Amino acid sequence: MSALLETKRLKKYFSTPRGMLHAVDDVDLSIERGATLGVVGESGCGKSTLGRTVIRLLDATAGEVLFDGRDVMKMDKSELRQFRNQAQIIFQDPYASLNPRLTVSEIIAEPLIAGHVMRHPADIEKKVFKMMDTVGLAARLVNTYPHELDGGRRQRIGIARSLVLDPQFIVCDEPVSALDVSIQAQILNLLMDLQREKKLTYMFITHDLSVVKHISTEIAVMYLGKCVEHGPAKAIFANPLHPYTKALLSAIPIPDLSQRGKKRELLTGEVSSPINPKPGCRFASRCPYASQACTQQDIQLQDFGGGHYAACCALNASDQ
Repeated sequence: MSALLETKRLKKYFSTPRGMLHAVDDVDLSIERGATLGVVGESGCGKSTLGRTVIRLLDATAGEVLFDGRDVMKMDKSELRQFRNQAQIIFQDPYASLNPRLTVSEIIAEPLIAGHVMRHPADIEKKVFKMMDTVGLAARLVNTYPHELDGGRRQRIGIARSLVLDPQFIVCDEPVSALDVSIQAQILNLLMDLQREKKLTYMFITHDLSVVKHISTEIAVMYLGKCVEHGPAKAIFANPLHPYTKALLSAIPIPDLSQRGKKRELLTGEVSSPINPKPGCRFASRCPYASQACTQQDIQLQDFGGGHYAACCALNASDQ
């Protein structure tokens, strides 16, 4: 399979009174067609900024985003409009992301009208009902408003809106974090069913590792704007390499009383500032294996075989 989306040395900085905040810094990723890349990390690590930058809701500071071989950052207005039809996003908050003054049908139809994809009202109505049926929304809800619905139905509206243009690629920005556990399972299963049916490609952003294990083909672990580990989901869960990844995995709750004594990887130390960061590993101040070498220069991702990469100078290529 060929990669549908690639990032090359992608950077997104924000200007603050104290200096430049490095939200995304030199991130190289690749997502195969029909695959799901799970992007995980603590709040504030740059996950959502990465997702919004790859579909150009935010302009990159530097680097490239190649979608089907074309650089998204160099697209003109006409090319960008075509790209919007192929790349969509599902936002985290299923209420704040919907216009409270529009009905369900108007929300789902909005991309068709704004993108000049359909003009005839009968065609638009037919497409809206088809999308509602696809995501499991009853036809009787067509004229209701977001505030009249629960979180699960609101998120289904967001999914229908993202699918109505028949895109190839969707950024799922923590689409289940605001939902109850039972509703989370329904939405995840819906996303996976839609992926199989429509051959969709996902970037799935979350801080819930149990969720990312369930849905992802590959996983990228981010820490303060940097990708510190990247590889197949099975490999990362079976053999995490970076100390930060090990700490994240050890924090997953296990509903088994026999595992009560399982050792946890506890992190201590101060979190480094992402504003004008110094050279070196940004995790060094919290890493139990940190040495002087970790703070002398930026640590690049190393290949440990099987497409499994990690950025840690405490590891050797023999540590697999």
